[in-house]
Amino acid sequence: EVSEGSISNITSAVLEDIKEWQQRPLDPVYFVVWMDGIVVKVRQNGKVQGKTIYLMIGLKQTGRKEVLGMWISETESASFWLNVLTDIKARGVKDILIASTDNLTGIRQAIKSAFPQTITQLCVVHQIRNSTRYVVWKDRKLFLADLKNVYGAINREMAYDALDEFARKWGGKYAYAIKSWRDNWDELTAYFDYPEEIRRIVYTTNAIESLNSTIRKYTKAKTVFPDDQAALKAVYLAIANVEKKWTFPVRDWGSVINQLIIKFGDRCGVL
Repeated sequence: EVSEGSISNITSAVLEDIKEWQQRPLDPVYFVVWMDGIVVKVRQNGKVQGKTIYLMIGLKQTGRKEVLGMWISETESASFWLNVLTDIKARGVKDILIASTDNLTGIRQAIKSAFPQTITQLCVVHQIRNSTRYVVWKDRKLFLADLKNVYGAINREMAYDALDEFARKWGGKYAYAIKSWRDNWDELTAYFDYPEEIRRIVYTTNAIESLNSTIRKYTKAKTVFPDDQAALKAVYLAIANVEKKWTFPVRDWGSVINQLIIKFGDRCGVL
C-alpha cells in the first residue's frame, strides 16, 4: 500500500547512491581481485533478453574484501574489460598483484594492457567444469579423478607430467579438454608459484561466486527486470547487505600478507 510516487522517490534515491558508490575513490593497491558476472533478464524494446552485470571484488591491504564496482553489458570483449579497468584506475587503483577470473572474453588482453605487472590466474574450478561438459556420464568419475592429479599436483612440473599422462589416457576420446588445458596452461597454473595459503585464495573465483549466489537470493523474486536501472538497483542493494558481513580478514591473513610481501615486495605498499 505504497504510492507509486513514494516508490519512485525511494528508487531515485538509490540511483544517486549507486552513482556515488560507483565513482568513489579506491585504494591504490589491491592484493587480489576476483572478476565474474551474474546474468539477469531485462526487458528491452519489448523483448526479454539476458544481460550480464559484471562484478569485481578486491582484497584490501587489511585483508578484507570490497566490491569495487558493477558494470552491465550484453557482450564482453577486450574493449569492454579495458573500459572497466580504466574506470578503476581513474578512481585511484595503481596496482593489482593477482587477478583471479574465469576465462572471460578479452579479459587477459585487457589486464595486460591496463596493469602489465598483474598476474592472471584463471579459475581452475571453471576450467574443470568446462573440461567435463561433454564427458559421458559413465566416464565422468574416473575422468575427474585423473584430472585431479593435474590441478592437485605439488608443483607446476609435476602438474605438467600429470597432464601428459592424462592426455595419453583420455586424449583420443576427449582431445578438446587436453587442448584447453594446454592453451591456457600459464594462466591456469600461476597459483603453483605461491604457498598453500595464497593458492586457496587465488586458484578459484569462489569469492565472487559466493557473492553472486547471495545476490540471486535477494533478487530471485524478480524474474524479469523492466530495465537496466532496475536490475542495477537490485544488485546494488544486495551487495550493500553482503558487505555488512565482511568484517573480518580472509583466512590465515597474517601468514598470507607476509608471504605476499616476500613475493611482491614494495608493490604491496605495506609499511
